[in-house]
Amino acid sequence: MSDFYTEADYENSVIELFQNMGYRYVYAPDLERDFRSPLYGEELEEAIHRINPDMPEQALADAIYKLKNFENAELVLKNAIFMEYIQHGIEVRYFVDGEERSGLVYLVDYKNTDNNSFVVANQWTFIENSNKRPDILLFLNGMPVVLIELKSPSREETDASEAYMQIRNYMHEIPSMFIYNCICVMSDHLTSKAGTITSGEDRFMEWKTKDGNYEDTTFASYENTQYAQFDTFFEGMFEKERLLDIIKNFICFSNDGSQQIKILAGYHQYFAVNKAVLSTKHATETDGKGGVFWHTQGSGKSLSMVFYAHRLQDTLDSPTIVVITDRNDLDGQLYGQFAKCSSFLRQEPVHADKRKLSDEDKERNRHLRKGEKPVVGLRDWLNDRKANGIVFTTMQKFEESFECLSERRNIIVMADEAHRGQYGLKEKIDARTGEIKIGSARVIRNALPNATYIGFTGTPISMKDRNTREVFGDYIDIYDMTQAVEDGATRPIYYESRVIKLKLDEHTLKLIDQEYDIMANNADPEVIEKSKKELGQMEAILGNDKTIASLVDDILDHYENYRENLLTGKAMIVAYSRSIAMKIYERILQLRPSWTEKIAVVMTGNNKDPEEWNKIIGNKRHKDELAKQFKDNDSPLKIAIVVDMWLTGFDVPSLATMYVYKPMQGYNLMQAIARVNRVFGDKEGGLVVDYVGIAAALKQAMNDYTARDKKNYGDTDIAKAAYPKFLEKLSVCRDLFHGYDYSKFVSGTNLERSKTISGAVNFIVSVDKEKDREVFLKEALLLKQALSLCSSLAERDLRVEAAFFESVRVLVTRLMNQGEGKKISLPEMNARINNLLKASVQSDGVINLFSDINQEFSLFDPKFLEEISKMKEKNLAVELLKKLIAEQVKIYRHTNVVKSEKFSEIIQKAMNAYLNGMLTNEQVIEEMLNLAKQIAAAHREGEQLGLTADELAFYDALTKPQAIKDFYENEELIAITKELADTLRKNRTIDWQKRDSARARMRMMIKRLLKKHRYPPEGMDDAVQTVMTQCELWTDNNDMELAQKRTDIYRYSQKPDLGKVAEESVPYGN
Repeated sequence: MSDFYTEADYENSVIELFQNMGYRYVYAPDLERDFRSPLYGEELEEAIHRINPDMPEQALADAIYKLKNFENAELVLKNAIFMEYIQHGIEVRYFVDGEERSGLVYLVDYKNTDNNSFVVANQWTFIENSNKRPDILLFLNGMPVVLIELKSPSREETDASEAYMQIRNYMHEIPSMFIYNCICVMSDHLTSKAGTITSGEDRFMEWKTKDGNYEDTTFASYENTQYAQFDTFFEGMFEKERLLDIIKNFICFSNDGSQQIKILAGYHQYFAVNKAVLSTKHATETDGKGGVFWHTQGSGKSLSMVFYAHRLQDTLDSPTIVVITDRNDLDGQLYGQFAKCSSFLRQEPVHADKRKLSDEDKERNRHLRKGEKPVVGLRDWLNDRKANGIVFTTMQKFEESFECLSERRNIIVMADEAHRGQYGLKEKIDARTGEIKIGSARVIRNALPNATYIGFTGTPISMKDRNTREVFGDYIDIYDMTQAVEDGATRPIYYESRVIKLKLDEHTLKLIDQEYDIMANNADPEVIEKSKKELGQMEAILGNDKTIASLVDDILDHYENYRENLLTGKAMIVAYSRSIAMKIYERILQLRPSWTEKIAVVMTGNNKDPEEWNKIIGNKRHKDELAKQFKDNDSPLKIAIVVDMWLTGFDVPSLATMYVYKPMQGYNLMQAIARVNRVFGDKEGGLVVDYVGIAAALKQAMNDYTARDKKNYGDTDIAKAAYPKFLEKLSVCRDLFHGYDYSKFVSGTNLERSKTISGAVNFIVSVDKEKDREVFLKEALLLKQALSLCSSLAERDLRVEAAFFESVRVLVTRLMNQGEGKKISLPEMNARINNLLKASVQSDGVINLFSDINQEFSLFDPKFLEEISKMKEKNLAVELLKKLIAEQVKIYRHTNVVKSEKFSEIIQKAMNAYLNGMLTNEQVIEEMLNLAKQIAAAHREGEQLGLTADELAFYDALTKPQAIKDFYENEELIAITKELADTLRKNRTIDWQKRDSARARMRMMIKRLLKKHRYPPEGMDDAVQTVMTQCELWTDNNDMELAQKRTDIYRYSQKPDLGKVAEESVPYGN
């Protein structure tokens, strides 16, 4: 296939796609331009004049100056300033008739799409720290707002991940290009994903629909959204009007003071928010019911609310937004997210401290000291403005009085977690007092009678819950669990029952069931409290010292053996009550006294608490510090014991384990367990370990989910879902290794284990096992993923066996077709295998692969080559040599045309003979060792001639015809070489590799130089072509310094640091 559909062909396909969308295509080498400017100057000047016709020339010149000159700051900060410019305009000052004025110069005309310039360009060379040429750039009014990196769809060794690494490399080498970047794209035809300059690879997301239409609007079933086509991605995101909408309304910075994270909305957020805005607009003109926005927990609901609030400003002409939550901690978390995005929202959100200001509060607000914040009364705040503003409040503030807070129509009420029972409309009578209680929704409706209401929820509204629909209306958009998992926006949640480990008697289990029944009836809080008093024994039984001892013993056994070494080792224990939480904490510290920093209790305190509790629970500042530590993957705090806090709206992506010792039901249960569904690295899923029989409650809660969610996640018990899959994949791997004895891995010494692994690699990389090897790499990965969920159910010997297959998979993956940049490092491989064994089998021994070989694999180390020739594992030796030689040939392909051709030919010839059975293992190793020696000799050749590596490449080109040396003295050839290299250095800013006119000038210059030295001799005119090819290769491959660096890559050490600009993985969502 590679001959028929190369990366260049794919590039042309994508360009054609953009041309069909109305973009003008530009082949960059045809332009006369400044190679050190990332901007398309001509287009920029024209566009700014066209978009701002009434602005004086000096104002436009000032705007262009600001756009081109950023103060010294980190790239992310410069990019944040640029996003401010492109979204809102550049503030300028200018004079008209001697009078100073200020105004905004707009970079984009968002109201008239056709007034903008859309260009798709390729081969756009940019010179900064080095000379780079991204595959495709999209210019909006001359600004490179989208960078697209493609990889060949037909080369197995490259994929979208390599495109991601390339983008990171560009950010290091040509950072100024990224000042103006809105979106980065990586695509290999099969997978196309978009992210921002701060996105980790796992936060680049697909765009799976062109128009956001769903096949079934009741239960979301996105059209073909399991696997998106590449044209769906590009046409879905980059249709002109859509691109402008995304840039203006769906890219924001989240700034917490210490770091800025740039966030691009996912396709589900984009379409849902736009639907919600339309629905809200309609509701303001009709019944005030904006609808319900159901996006599964973890898929970015908080950010969707931010995008929605931003989008409303233009659509509804600056409405006032009231955000309501029903708990103080939720109020704080959601407020925090809005506060981080305040520059995007163009206003600071405020927090309502009370319903109405007292005279004392007003007096205090009039005499505030510097740094003091005013007291905010909801009623006063609403009445002090006619438009704008975002205020956060809780349900409770509405219930303090029945008076009307504001009759304004331009108020939008955003209710978070709109499924909760408090949103009732009907009056209820308190059986104890006879008092009539009005439903909270009715209270809010009375307080803001003309407002429009929209509900946001991470869990579905119960089929029985009519109140929520009466307040908000029907669903606007559904993004269910199945879609979120398929998109990589969340991870699936699995369940493991360990109730049996507590040996609870039937009476206790019956009590627990009763508790579930009470919750299931959606009873009033008073009824639930009364029932709990009747069930008073429950606290005594679950808090019984023996039961707590059994619980803690089992949690420690499960955590230390199966979860501690997984990802960052973060886990959460959900306790039945505050006193039980303290008992669990104290018991764990009795058994593990050194864990004082590893474990913490997070819960509310009250005045009646025992004094010793206060130190442990602490004040708000202490809880905030604990939250910060638990979110920090490197912090020693690994286990949090909670009761109610942190069970909603609290995100720790690396959290993968939750131990549940508290009966929960419905949305409370689903919200709690969603703490473990966040995306993090190669996390396969979250695990909920159950000690109180939540299985039936889980099943019941799933009844309100979509049909496909019920099918896919209705029963995720690891005993039924993951363990059978683990056994199946283990059986497949065993079959593939039939005939190879790996029993020593299970029972042998560390040295025997090492030899078993390298022997297994040797076995599976054999020439006649190519198909088996491909199957093994896929199946072993599935085996690893299944085991990460069900390791507690697998016997030790099975876990050890799985660890063996994973060790082999890691090594084979590193050896086979992993492309450029994936260097083989022995210390790295040993560390990886040892960590793997430690996690899987708690082995403290140290595995040392290839124990005869010290340090790193190096082609330039004679001792290493000698060791390779003596290796018993001949297949492995062949693969090692092939990989290392191929790496070196790749380096030559970029720097030395003659050596590249020569060595490529030799290795290809040897491998063909080997694959066709004409050479044995020993013979092909001998051929490769000879080639390795030739490469090493060639490397030393430059030093002997007094030439740098790049100069040697020119020398090789000049002397390629064997007879050349008969006509010239060596000193003369060296002189020509140095003059040639020097001439190219002086002219290296010219992009002569691609521009026809510049290329002609380069050829003329080189021919003149060669002619001066009477090169080539008569009858050897072809020699000039080799020299020309080498010159073009050099100019195309960065400057001299970079070429020098490249030839220094002899040692295959750990992956080089790319000097990251974007510090951390970006939260795609919450």
